[in-house]
Amino acid sequence: MTTEPGSLGPRTGLFEHALRLHQRYPDSPLPRDGEPYPDGDLHRRRQRPRTRKDQRLRGSDVAVILDVHFGKADAPPSKLADAFHDVEVPIHYNEHIAAAALRADRQRVRQTGRWLVRHSTDRCSATVGLALLATDWAEEDIPLIQTIGLLSDRFGALAAEALRRRRGGEEALLWLAQRVEGWGRVYLIEALCRGGVHASRRWLLRHACDGDFLNGYFAGKVATAAHLHEAIVGTEVDDDLVDHTGRLLKIMAGCGGMGMTLEHYPPAPVVLAAHVAHLDRQTPTVNRYVDAAVIADHLASDKPERSGCTTEQRDQLVRQYLAVLDRQDWCDEVRAGLDEDGEFFAWFTANVAARLHLRAFTDVTGGDR
Repeated sequence: MTTEPGSLGPRTGLFEHALRLHQRYPDSPLPRDGEPYPDGDLHRRRQRPRTRKDQRLRGSDVAVILDVHFGKADAPPSKLADAFHDVEVPIHYNEHIAAAALRADRQRVRQTGRWLVRHSTDRCSATVGLALLATDWAEEDIPLIQTIGLLSDRFGALAAEALRRRRGGEEALLWLAQRVEGWGRVYLIEALCRGGVHASRRWLLRHACDGDFLNGYFAGKVATAAHLHEAIVGTEVDDDLVDHTGRLLKIMAGCGGMGMTLEHYPPAPVVLAAHVAHLDRQTPTVNRYVDAAVIADHLASDKPERSGCTTEQRDQLVRQYLAVLDRQDWCDEVRAGLDEDGEFFAWFTANVAARLHLRAFTDVTGGDR
Protein backbone atom coordinates (compact mmCIF):
# COMPACT_ATOMS: atom_id res chain seq x y z
CA MET A 1 0.00 0.00 0.00
CA THR A 2 1.04 3.59 -0.62
CA THR A 3 -0.01 6.82 1.09
CA GLU A 4 -0.80 9.50 -1.47
CA PRO A 5 -0.30 13.21 -0.79
CA GLY A 6 -3.58 14.69 0.38
CA SER A 7 -5.21 11.30 0.79
CA LEU A 8 -6.97 10.04 3.89
CA GLY A 9 -4.69 7.02 4.21
CA PRO A 10 -2.85 4.29 2.37
CA ARG A 11 -4.17 3.19 -1.01
CA THR A 12 -4.07 -0.31 -2.42
CA GLY A 13 -1.95 -0.88 -5.51
CA LEU A 14 -3.51 -2.25 -8.68
CA PHE A 15 -1.40 -5.41 -8.52
CA GLU A 16 -2.32 -6.09 -4.90
CA HIS A 17 -5.98 -5.51 -5.75
CA ALA A 18 -5.79 -8.05 -8.59
CA LEU A 19 -3.92 -10.55 -6.42
CA ARG A 20 -6.46 -10.38 -3.60
CA LEU A 21 -9.35 -10.93 -5.99
CA HIS A 22 -7.53 -13.80 -7.70
CA GLN A 23 -7.05 -15.50 -4.35
CA ARG A 24 -10.82 -15.37 -3.88
CA TYR A 25 -11.60 -16.47 -7.44
CA PRO A 26 -8.57 -18.56 -8.47
CA ASP A 27 -10.05 -20.37 -11.47
CA SER A 28 -12.53 -17.92 -12.94
CA PRO A 29 -12.71 -14.36 -14.27
CA LEU A 30 -12.76 -11.64 -11.63
CA PRO A 31 -16.25 -10.29 -10.96
CA ARG A 32 -16.83 -7.15 -13.07
CA ASP A 33 -13.25 -7.51 -14.33
CA GLY A 34 -12.00 -6.28 -10.95
CA GLU A 35 -13.98 -3.05 -11.03
CA PRO A 36 -14.07 -0.78 -9.15
CA TYR A 37 -10.29 -0.30 -9.09
CA PRO A 38 -8.71 1.17 -5.94
CA ASP A 39 -7.92 4.41 -7.78
CA GLY A 40 -11.47 4.77 -9.09
CA ASP A 41 -12.46 7.93 -7.20
CA LEU A 42 -9.22 9.78 -7.87
CA HIS A 43 -9.18 8.71 -11.50
CA ARG A 44 -12.70 10.01 -12.07
CA ARG A 45 -11.95 13.35 -10.41
CA ARG A 46 -8.91 14.06 -12.57
CA GLN A 47 -9.35 16.03 -15.76
CA ARG A 48 -9.28 13.69 -18.72
CA PRO A 49 -6.13 14.21 -20.85
CA ARG A 50 -6.72 15.51 -24.33
CA THR A 51 -6.63 12.84 -27.01
CA ARG A 52 -4.16 13.43 -29.81
CA LYS A 53 -5.93 14.32 -33.05
CA ASP A 54 -3.08 12.74 -34.99
CA GLN A 55 -3.24 9.10 -33.89
CA ARG A 56 0.36 8.61 -34.98
CA LEU A 57 1.44 10.75 -32.02
CA ARG A 58 -0.44 8.77 -29.37
CA GLY A 59 2.01 7.69 -26.69
CA SER A 60 4.61 10.30 -27.59
CA ASP A 61 3.90 12.30 -24.42
CA VAL A 62 4.55 9.20 -22.34
CA ALA A 63 7.77 8.58 -24.27
CA VAL A 64 9.00 12.11 -23.48
CA ILE A 65 8.45 11.54 -19.75
CA LEU A 66 10.29 8.22 -19.95
CA ASP A 67 13.20 9.75 -21.87
CA VAL A 68 13.62 12.43 -19.21
CA HIS A 69 13.40 9.88 -16.42
CA PHE A 70 15.88 7.43 -17.91
CA GLY A 71 18.18 10.33 -18.73
CA LYS A 72 18.72 10.82 -14.99
CA ALA A 73 20.94 7.98 -13.88
CA ASP A 74 19.92 8.17 -10.22
CA ALA A 75 16.14 8.59 -10.67
CA PRO A 76 14.31 5.72 -8.91
CA PRO A 77 11.21 4.08 -10.43
CA SER A 78 9.05 5.63 -7.71
CA LYS A 79 9.56 9.03 -9.35
CA LEU A 80 7.21 7.85 -12.09
CA ALA A 81 4.42 6.86 -9.70
CA ASP A 82 2.44 10.05 -10.39
CA ALA A 83 4.06 11.14 -13.63
CA PHE A 84 1.36 10.20 -16.13
CA HIS A 85 -1.81 11.81 -14.79
CA ASP A 86 -1.88 14.60 -17.36
CA VAL A 87 -1.06 12.65 -20.52
CA GLU A 88 -2.95 10.07 -22.54
CA VAL A 89 -1.66 6.57 -21.76
CA PRO A 90 -2.39 3.96 -24.48
CA ILE A 91 -3.57 0.56 -23.24
CA HIS A 92 -2.23 -1.23 -26.33
CA TYR A 93 1.34 -1.77 -27.51
CA ASN A 94 2.70 1.59 -28.59
CA GLU A 95 5.73 2.25 -30.78
CA HIS A 96 6.65 5.54 -29.08
CA ILE A 97 6.75 3.94 -25.64
CA ALA A 98 8.58 0.89 -26.97
CA ALA A 99 11.18 3.14 -28.62
CA ALA A 100 11.74 5.02 -25.36
CA ALA A 101 12.29 1.69 -23.60
CA LEU A 102 14.77 0.56 -26.24
CA ARG A 103 16.73 3.82 -25.96
CA ALA A 104 17.32 3.24 -22.24
CA ASP A 105 19.40 0.72 -20.33
CA ARG A 106 17.71 -2.69 -20.58
CA GLN A 107 18.14 -3.65 -16.93
CA ARG A 108 16.86 -0.30 -15.74
CA VAL A 109 13.81 -0.50 -17.99
CA ARG A 110 13.08 -3.97 -16.63
CA GLN A 111 13.39 -2.83 -13.00
CA THR A 112 11.23 0.22 -13.64
CA GLY A 113 8.52 -1.81 -15.36
CA ARG A 114 8.46 -4.31 -12.52
CA TRP A 115 8.24 -1.62 -9.86
CA LEU A 116 5.43 0.26 -11.59
CA VAL A 117 3.36 -2.88 -12.14
CA ARG A 118 3.96 -4.18 -8.63
CA HIS A 119 3.52 -0.95 -6.65
CA SER A 120 1.52 1.61 -8.66
CA THR A 121 -1.64 2.86 -7.01
CA ASP A 122 -2.60 4.62 -10.24
CA ARG A 123 -3.75 2.72 -13.33
CA CYS A 124 -1.86 5.03 -15.69
CA SER A 125 1.51 4.33 -14.07
CA ALA A 126 0.76 0.61 -13.86
CA THR A 127 -0.11 0.64 -17.56
CA VAL A 128 3.20 2.29 -18.45
CA GLY A 129 5.03 -0.26 -16.33
CA LEU A 130 3.35 -3.09 -18.20
CA ALA A 131 4.16 -1.39 -21.50
CA LEU A 132 7.83 -1.42 -20.49
CA LEU A 133 7.67 -5.14 -19.67
CA ALA A 134 6.02 -5.70 -23.06
CA THR A 135 9.35 -4.72 -24.65
CA ASP A 136 11.27 -7.30 -22.59
CA TRP A 137 11.48 -11.09 -22.50
CA ALA A 138 12.44 -12.10 -18.93
CA GLU A 139 10.54 -15.28 -18.03
CA GLU A 140 10.56 -14.51 -14.31
CA ASP A 141 8.08 -11.69 -14.91
CA ILE A 142 5.34 -14.02 -16.18
CA PRO A 143 3.47 -14.32 -12.82
CA LEU A 144 3.60 -10.53 -12.37
CA ILE A 145 2.21 -9.95 -15.86
CA GLN A 146 -0.47 -12.61 -15.48
CA THR A 147 -1.71 -11.16 -12.21
CA ILE A 148 -2.09 -7.58 -13.42
CA GLY A 149 -3.55 -9.01 -16.64
CA LEU A 150 -6.50 -10.38 -14.66
CA LEU A 151 -7.76 -6.78 -14.70
CA SER A 152 -8.11 -7.54 -18.35
CA ASP A 153 -10.21 -4.74 -19.77
CA ARG A 154 -7.46 -2.27 -18.87
CA PHE A 155 -4.35 -4.45 -18.89
CA GLY A 156 -5.26 -7.43 -21.09
CA ALA A 157 -3.87 -6.12 -24.37
CA LEU A 158 -0.44 -5.27 -22.97
CA ALA A 159 -0.35 -8.44 -20.88
CA ALA A 160 -1.00 -10.46 -24.04
CA GLU A 161 1.84 -8.69 -25.84
CA ALA A 162 4.21 -9.12 -22.90
CA LEU A 163 3.47 -12.83 -22.43
CA ARG A 164 3.62 -13.58 -26.15
CA ARG A 165 7.28 -12.50 -26.24
CA ARG A 166 8.44 -14.86 -23.51
CA ARG A 167 9.55 -18.48 -23.51
CA GLY A 168 6.56 -20.45 -22.25
CA GLY A 169 4.34 -17.67 -23.53
CA GLU A 170 1.65 -19.94 -24.98
CA GLU A 171 1.07 -21.69 -21.66
CA ALA A 172 1.09 -18.33 -19.86
CA LEU A 173 -1.40 -16.85 -22.32
CA LEU A 174 -3.63 -19.89 -21.97
CA TRP A 175 -3.66 -19.62 -18.17
CA LEU A 176 -4.79 -16.01 -18.41
CA ALA A 177 -7.27 -16.58 -21.25
CA GLN A 178 -9.05 -19.14 -19.07
CA ARG A 179 -9.57 -16.47 -16.39
CA VAL A 180 -10.76 -13.43 -18.31
CA GLU A 181 -13.78 -12.43 -20.37
CA GLY A 182 -14.95 -9.51 -22.49
CA TRP A 183 -12.28 -7.54 -24.31
CA GLY A 184 -9.54 -9.19 -22.27
CA ARG A 185 -10.54 -12.56 -23.69
CA VAL A 186 -10.36 -11.10 -27.20
CA TYR A 187 -6.81 -9.83 -26.62
CA LEU A 188 -5.57 -13.10 -25.11
CA ILE A 189 -7.12 -15.46 -27.64
CA GLU A 190 -5.97 -13.36 -30.57
CA ALA A 191 -2.45 -13.50 -29.14
CA LEU A 192 -2.68 -17.28 -28.82
CA CYS A 193 -3.80 -17.58 -32.44
CA ARG A 194 -0.98 -15.33 -33.67
CA GLY A 195 1.74 -17.21 -31.85
CA GLY A 196 1.18 -20.72 -33.14
CA VAL A 197 -1.22 -23.11 -31.43
CA HIS A 198 0.22 -26.16 -29.69
CA ALA A 199 -0.43 -26.55 -25.94
CA SER A 200 -3.56 -24.42 -26.20
CA ARG A 201 -5.17 -26.20 -29.16
CA ARG A 202 -7.42 -28.53 -27.19
CA TRP A 203 -8.79 -25.68 -25.06
CA LEU A 204 -9.25 -23.34 -28.01
CA LEU A 205 -11.22 -25.99 -29.90
CA ARG A 206 -13.56 -26.61 -26.97
CA HIS A 207 -13.78 -23.51 -24.79
CA ALA A 208 -12.57 -20.34 -26.54
CA CYS A 209 -16.05 -18.96 -27.23
CA ASP A 210 -17.94 -18.21 -24.03
CA GLY A 211 -21.11 -16.76 -25.57
CA ASP A 212 -20.08 -13.11 -25.46
CA PHE A 213 -20.91 -10.99 -28.51
CA LEU A 214 -17.21 -10.11 -28.74
CA ASN A 215 -16.41 -13.74 -29.65
CA GLY A 216 -17.10 -12.65 -33.22
CA TYR A 217 -13.72 -10.95 -33.34
CA PHE A 218 -11.77 -14.17 -32.88
CA ALA A 219 -14.01 -17.14 -33.82
CA GLY A 220 -12.58 -17.41 -37.32
CA LYS A 221 -9.04 -17.03 -36.02
CA VAL A 222 -9.60 -19.91 -33.60
CA ALA A 223 -11.06 -22.12 -36.33
CA THR A 224 -8.07 -21.40 -38.57
CA ALA A 225 -5.20 -21.44 -36.08
CA ALA A 226 -6.43 -24.55 -34.23
CA HIS A 227 -7.14 -26.44 -37.48
CA LEU A 228 -10.79 -27.07 -36.69
CA HIS A 229 -11.31 -28.74 -40.06
CA GLU A 230 -8.89 -31.49 -39.05
CA ALA A 231 -10.13 -31.90 -35.49
CA ILE A 232 -13.84 -32.24 -36.32
CA VAL A 233 -13.20 -35.11 -38.75
CA GLY A 234 -10.55 -36.74 -36.57
CA THR A 235 -10.61 -39.66 -34.16
CA GLU A 236 -10.82 -37.68 -30.90
CA VAL A 237 -14.18 -35.99 -31.36
CA ASP A 238 -16.14 -35.50 -28.13
CA ASP A 239 -19.28 -33.58 -27.17
CA ASP A 240 -17.31 -30.51 -26.07
CA LEU A 241 -15.64 -30.30 -29.48
CA VAL A 242 -18.91 -30.74 -31.37
CA ASP A 243 -20.73 -28.20 -29.20
CA HIS A 244 -17.98 -25.62 -29.54
CA THR A 245 -17.83 -26.23 -33.28
CA GLY A 246 -21.52 -25.37 -33.38
CA ARG A 247 -20.83 -22.13 -31.53
CA LEU A 248 -17.99 -21.25 -33.89
CA LEU A 249 -20.14 -21.94 -36.96
CA LYS A 250 -23.07 -19.96 -35.57
CA ILE A 251 -20.81 -16.98 -34.87
CA MET A 252 -19.01 -17.14 -38.23
CA ALA A 253 -22.34 -17.34 -40.04
CA GLY A 254 -23.29 -13.88 -38.79
CA CYS A 255 -20.26 -11.89 -37.67
CA GLY A 256 -19.71 -9.79 -40.78
CA GLY A 257 -17.85 -6.60 -39.95
CA MET A 258 -16.24 -8.14 -36.87
CA GLY A 259 -14.24 -11.15 -37.94
CA MET A 260 -13.91 -13.96 -40.46
CA THR A 261 -17.19 -15.28 -41.83
CA LEU A 262 -17.96 -18.65 -43.37
CA GLU A 263 -17.68 -17.05 -46.80
CA HIS A 264 -13.97 -16.45 -46.21
CA TYR A 265 -13.29 -19.73 -44.38
CA PRO A 266 -12.31 -22.28 -47.07
CA PRO A 267 -13.04 -25.43 -45.01
CA ALA A 268 -16.60 -24.27 -44.23
CA PRO A 269 -18.39 -27.02 -46.23
CA VAL A 270 -16.29 -29.75 -44.61
CA VAL A 271 -16.77 -28.42 -41.08
CA LEU A 272 -20.51 -27.85 -41.54
CA ALA A 273 -21.01 -31.37 -42.90
CA ALA A 274 -19.01 -32.90 -40.06
CA HIS A 275 -20.88 -30.86 -37.45
CA VAL A 276 -24.35 -31.88 -38.61
CA ALA A 277 -23.25 -35.52 -38.87
CA HIS A 278 -22.03 -35.48 -35.27
CA LEU A 279 -25.13 -33.56 -34.17
CA ASP A 280 -27.30 -36.38 -35.48
CA ARG A 281 -25.69 -38.71 -32.92
CA GLN A 282 -25.81 -36.34 -29.94
CA THR A 283 -28.33 -36.17 -27.14
CA PRO A 284 -30.67 -33.21 -27.72
CA THR A 285 -30.21 -30.10 -25.56
CA VAL A 286 -31.64 -26.61 -25.85
CA ASN A 287 -28.28 -25.04 -26.66
CA ARG A 288 -27.53 -27.60 -29.35
CA TYR A 289 -30.95 -27.08 -30.87
CA VAL A 290 -30.67 -23.29 -30.92
CA ASP A 291 -27.14 -23.26 -32.34
CA ALA A 292 -28.08 -25.71 -35.09
CA ALA A 293 -31.25 -23.79 -35.92
CA VAL A 294 -29.40 -20.49 -36.21
CA ILE A 295 -26.78 -22.11 -38.48
CA ALA A 296 -29.51 -23.63 -40.66
CA ASP A 297 -31.34 -20.30 -40.80
CA HIS A 298 -28.24 -18.50 -42.07
CA LEU A 299 -27.62 -21.23 -44.63
CA ALA A 300 -31.20 -21.17 -45.88
CA SER A 301 -31.59 -17.38 -45.90
CA ASP A 302 -28.29 -16.34 -47.48
CA LYS A 303 -26.84 -17.00 -50.89
CA PRO A 304 -24.79 -20.23 -50.93
CA GLU A 305 -21.51 -18.39 -51.43
CA ARG A 306 -22.08 -16.51 -48.16
CA SER A 307 -21.49 -19.81 -46.38
CA GLY A 308 -18.65 -20.88 -48.65
CA CYS A 309 -20.81 -23.58 -50.24
CA THR A 310 -22.18 -24.49 -53.61
CA THR A 311 -25.96 -24.50 -54.01
CA GLU A 312 -26.02 -28.29 -53.81
CA GLN A 313 -23.88 -28.34 -50.67
CA ARG A 314 -25.98 -25.65 -49.01
CA ASP A 315 -29.29 -27.36 -49.77
CA GLN A 316 -28.04 -30.72 -48.52
CA LEU A 317 -26.77 -29.18 -45.28
CA VAL A 318 -30.08 -27.44 -44.62
CA ARG A 319 -31.96 -30.71 -45.14
CA GLN A 320 -29.62 -32.50 -42.74
CA TYR A 321 -29.95 -29.87 -40.02
CA LEU A 322 -33.74 -29.81 -40.33
CA ALA A 323 -33.91 -33.60 -40.19
CA VAL A 324 -32.26 -33.47 -36.77
CA LEU A 325 -34.20 -30.46 -35.48
CA ASP A 326 -37.57 -31.94 -36.45
CA ARG A 327 -37.04 -35.24 -34.65
CA GLN A 328 -39.52 -35.71 -31.83
CA ASP A 329 -36.92 -35.95 -29.06
CA TRP A 330 -35.31 -32.69 -30.20
CA CYS A 331 -38.70 -30.96 -30.44
CA ASP A 332 -39.67 -32.11 -26.95
CA GLU A 333 -36.37 -30.97 -25.48
CA VAL A 334 -36.45 -27.44 -26.89
CA ARG A 335 -40.08 -26.81 -25.97
CA ALA A 336 -39.49 -28.03 -22.43
CA GLY A 337 -36.29 -26.02 -22.05
CA LEU A 338 -37.17 -22.62 -23.52
CA ASP A 339 -39.06 -20.10 -21.41
CA GLU A 340 -42.14 -19.28 -23.47
CA ASP A 341 -42.54 -15.97 -21.65
CA GLY A 342 -38.97 -14.86 -22.31
CA GLU A 343 -37.73 -12.35 -24.88
CA PHE A 344 -35.52 -14.94 -26.58
CA PHE A 345 -38.48 -17.25 -27.19
CA ALA A 346 -40.41 -14.42 -28.82
CA TRP A 347 -37.48 -13.48 -31.04
CA PHE A 348 -36.59 -17.06 -31.94
CA THR A 349 -40.10 -18.12 -32.88
CA ALA A 350 -40.84 -14.95 -34.86
CA ASN A 351 -37.63 -15.20 -36.85
CA VAL A 352 -35.63 -18.44 -36.97
CA ALA A 353 -38.49 -20.86 -36.31
CA ALA A 354 -40.87 -19.05 -38.65
CA ARG A 355 -38.42 -18.89 -41.55
CA LEU A 356 -37.42 -22.55 -41.20
CA HIS A 357 -40.97 -23.75 -40.36
CA LEU A 358 -39.53 -25.69 -37.44
CA ARG A 359 -41.81 -28.51 -36.37
CA ALA A 360 -41.33 -27.81 -32.66
CA PHE A 361 -42.94 -24.38 -32.99
CA THR A 362 -45.73 -24.82 -35.55
CA ASP A 363 -48.32 -24.11 -32.85
CA VAL A 364 -46.72 -20.67 -32.41
CA THR A 365 -45.68 -19.80 -35.95
CA GLY A 366 -48.58 -21.44 -37.73
CA GLY A 367 -46.11 -22.72 -40.29
CA ASP A 368 -46.10 -26.12 -41.91
CA ARG A 369 -43.26 -27.29 -44.11
